[in-house]
Amino acid sequence: MTAFDAPSQRPTLAAVRGLSRGLEVFTVALGLGLTAFGGPIAHLGYFERTYVQRRRWLSAEDYAALVALCQMVPGPASSQVGFLIGFRRAGWPGAFAAWLGFTLPSALMMFAFAKLSSHFAGPLMTSVVQGLKLVAVAVVAQAVRSMSRKLCPDLKRTALALAAAALLLLFGGALMQLFALLLGALGGMALCRDAPGTAAQSAAPIGRRLGMASGIVFLALLILLPLTTEAAPRSLLGLGAIFYRTGALVFGGGHVVLPLLRDALVPKWINDNAFLSGYGAVQALPGPLFSFAAYLGAMLAPHGSGIGRTTLWSAVALGFIFLPGLLIAIVGVSLWTWLGRHPIARGGLAGVNAAVVGVLGAALYTPIWTSAVHGPHDVAIALTAFLILERWRAPPIAAVLFCVAATVTVGRLSPQ
Repeated sequence: MTAFDAPSQRPTLAAVRGLSRGLEVFTVALGLGLTAFGGPIAHLGYFERTYVQRRRWLSAEDYAALVALCQMVPGPASSQVGFLIGFRRAGWPGAFAAWLGFTLPSALMMFAFAKLSSHFAGPLMTSVVQGLKLVAVAVVAQAVRSMSRKLCPDLKRTALALAAAALLLLFGGALMQLFALLLGALGGMALCRDAPGTAAQSAAPIGRRLGMASGIVFLALLILLPLTTEAAPRSLLGLGAIFYRTGALVFGGGHVVLPLLRDALVPKWINDNAFLSGYGAVQALPGPLFSFAAYLGAMLAPHGSGIGRTTLWSAVALGFIFLPGLLIAIVGVSLWTWLGRHPIARGGLAGVNAAVVGVLGAALYTPIWTSAVHGPHDVAIALTAFLILERWRAPPIAAVLFCVAATVTVGRLSPQ
């Protein structure tokens, strides 16, 4: 090897090392995407065992700091944590590999459900869809109960949640949801400045310049996407705008996508039955709840679209619903110390999280309860599914199997 050859090989070695680490991240994340059942809180447990205990890619303290950050900002917390761990391990290739590996299995299964569900019309499929809708009742009821205990621990935040729910039940609509979240932020700034914070430092090496650039991209897309789609709202770009806005407003957990997407898509783009059956189906799968977007994108593709075009619509919906949360996670890492220590920012985030409980509580009544529960049998099935999840601590797939089996049985026993 000559003196001329040696320097030229250094970038190559670095590239090979980076590619190797990226593939390693993807393989580990893919394993999690195939096995991590139970929703975002359970996902964080899987991540801790895999990334901290087994792989030792970061310390328990660094992991706790990332989890705390991602629970404070909008977006899917478990996917954000995995994304930032991938970034720490292998830079941008690792970040993308971590997100793709964790998301791909459930996204492909939801895409398949969208393509195959229309081929099984009839009484049996009607009963299955009804079972999936009742799963949504139980799952969202459990989410409201769990989130209210965590995000509304005092009278002030409980009042903000109730105010948000009342606004939506009285007036409804996507604009009122935005107003409820804004009211929560303002109320939190005024009333919740004593919300607990943390001064822990982030584990991911992200500087202020990258954080500022990500913030600019986040805001630019949030503002410009709706403006560019006014002339053609039913276009692919219009679809991206809806899912990007939804992803940017999801505080407090993945279940909040339900009311946000429902108001944006039903009935202009999709009917309630198809919407809620997809939401029920995603509860049975491992991986992130945001994979629901892959189903919706495939269902919303223009009538008669081939597999290629349907795949494109599904991919756009999936990518755009995740994008804002990943961008804001990068911003949050660069501002983590300030977010954890500044009382006004901490109070505003606490208020928004409380308002989210009210938004989800209102959605539990309408459209979920009103469209899924039509009689005593439905009440009994939904209540039992709730007990399966809340009292017996069974995974969501158990509730899915019970609800589908129960509605199919009731459908067969009912007189035709």
